[in-house]
Amino acid sequence: MADEANKSAFLEIQSRMIETTAKLKQVQNQMRSKEGEKKRAYLTLEELRQLSDDTNTYKSIGRTFVLEPKSVLMDEQEEKLKDSEATISALEKSKEYLEKQIAEVENNLRELLQQDPGLARQIMSMSV
Repeated sequence: MADEANKSAFLEIQSRMIETTAKLKQVQNQMRSKEGEKKRAYLTLEELRQLSDDTNTYKSIGRTFVLEPKSVLMDEQEEKLKDSEATISALEKSKEYLEKQIAEVENNLRELLQQDPGLARQIMSMSV
């Protein structure tokens, strides 16, 4: 009876670990994407700063380029930069939370295996 309870607890912990790890990978991918977006906005902003104020600047909209004042493009890039930084900050907090959850799940698994060494042997004997 206790053996079945330990097996079901193990399966629950295993599913939590898989789910949390997947979420962590997703957050890391989102962070990488936002870092790239932030870098593009920063580099574009730096290039725009080098231009004189009377230079014709164009904004890409799909396949079309539209004439826009330099100030409008700079404002848009600054906004993208700020948005990216805010999103990265929020994702960093999510990442820390998920890493704590993974550590907690690992501790739960470790405790379960210490309580029932027979379960550990069964897990090790399973084919992957």
